[in-house]
Formats: sequence, C-alpha cells, structure tokens
Amino acid sequence: MTYEELWCRLIPLYEAGEARAIVRWVLDERFGLSWADILCGKVTELSADCQTELEKIMLRLEKGEPVQYIIGVTDFCGRQFRVAPGVLIPRPETEELCRWIISQKGQSPLCVLDIGTGSGCIAITLALEMPEAKVSAWDISDDAIRIAKDNAKSLKANVFFEHRDILDSSLFTLHSSLPWDIIVSNPPYICHSEADGMDKNVLDYEPYEALFVPDEDPLLFYRAIAQFAQKALKPKGCLFFEINPLYATALSELLSSMSCYDIEIRLDQFGKQRFLKATKI
Repeated sequence: MTYEELWCRLIPLYEAGEARAIVRWVLDERFGLSWADILCGKVTELSADCQTELEKIMLRLEKGEPVQYIIGVTDFCGRQFRVAPGVLIPRPETEELCRWIISQKGQSPLCVLDIGTGSGCIAITLALEMPEAKVSAWDISDDAIRIAKDNAKSLKANVFFEHRDILDSSLFTLHSSLPWDIIVSNPPYICHSEADGMDKNVLDYEPYEALFVPDEDPLLFYRAIAQFAQKALKPKGCLFFEINPLYATALSELLSSMSCYDIEIRLDQFGKQRFLKATKI
C-alpha cells in the first residue's frame, strides 16, 4: 500500500494535511522511514511483518484512536513524552503556557507546583528549562503519576510527584504553609454541553476526568486552586492557568473578587483567550 493510499483512508476523520502528517509520523516513528524514503516509494517495500503491523495501526486510526496513544509518545517543547489512555495528550497551546512561565524566571531559585500534572509535560519541561527550580507535581490519577514519573526518569528531570486532589479541603491544612513562587495548572475546563462540537478521537479515547467539568460549575477547579494559592503562594508569587476562552471573563471576575491578585490574560496562537496569570499582591 502506498503512502497516498494510507493517508486517504483517514480522510473521513481528518483533513488531508492532518491525515498526511499522521501517516508520516507513524512511518517515521514506528518503521524508521524518512520523508525521502516515503517519496522514493519505500512504504511498499516494507517486510510482510511490517505491513501486517502497519495495517493494524491503520485500522486503529480509522476507528478514531489518537495516533499518540497508538505510537505511545508525543512531542512537547522539543522533547518526547510517553502518553497512554490514562493521561491527556499534551497540546501545542500548553507549550505556549510553559514558554510564558519560563520567560518569568529570575536569578533566585523558585519553588514551582504543577496541579493536575497528567503526563508531567508542564512540570518536567519547567524542571529542565529552569534547572534551579524545585518542581513538584500533583495528580489524582495513579496512572498519570506513574506515566509522569516514567517521563521524568527518561528525560532526567528532577520532579517530586504526589497523589493529591485539589478538591480535598485538607490540602489547605497540609500544604498552605509551603511558600510556592509559582503554581501552574491546566485543569479540566470543558463543560459537558460543549461535547457535541468535539472530535470523536478526543471524546472516545482521552480521559473523561481530565477534560470535563459540570455545566453548572465550570470554574470548579480554578476556584479551588485559586483559594489554595491565596495561602500557599509567596507574596508576588504567580498563578498560571490554561483556560477555557468561554469563561475567561468569569474567571477574571472570580479572581478579582478575592482582592489579592493582579490579573493578566494572554491569547493563544489562534487568537483565543487561553492563558491567565494572577500575581499575588
């Protein structure tokens, strides 16, 4: 089967450019075929065993399974992270959030906390790009903690991982005295009512609990994190969020009502209100 025949099979699910990119990634990552190899027609020269494996992959892709889960890795900030169905697949927008945080680093060592770490992509990236920082990361999922620890080990990042639930009020007693310079989170922020407009490969395969919040309380996690940060952040410490553009105004109003944050919102590469920085006054 040729490269063109392969990517055309994915047209029912993806636009042509994305379908081409997915198949190119599979051929490169799993079978070691470069773009030059593909252009020279070496896809048709794969061994019988490789052809069988490739067909199995294509069948999974045709069902909508994300290529990142099939291959087992994804790229984030120039590094490869292992991913599996137990963790959210990191997005390019989250890379922008990391770059914003990295641009804030000063000369003194920082204490950084990533809440809802998932694959560990934020915490590990910050630990590697800010080697003077002491980075901790929390998640409620044992699967996520295991995958994040594996990523930290393979990428040689020094991150302290803990199983913690930000909705557990006991955290305010256990951790509120710790002086964090930066708290960052990309929490669940999609309301159930938004699901109809989402891609099948996200809805059917990525972890529900990492995506959705109740329609009646879209700021559930932001509120809990902001309340925790009120006590846990140092003066002039910063709270960074990836946000749902639909609730950017509501979140700003929530933080303003706490009377202790100076707020800045930034747009993502698509011009949407996607990131928020709240500096503790």
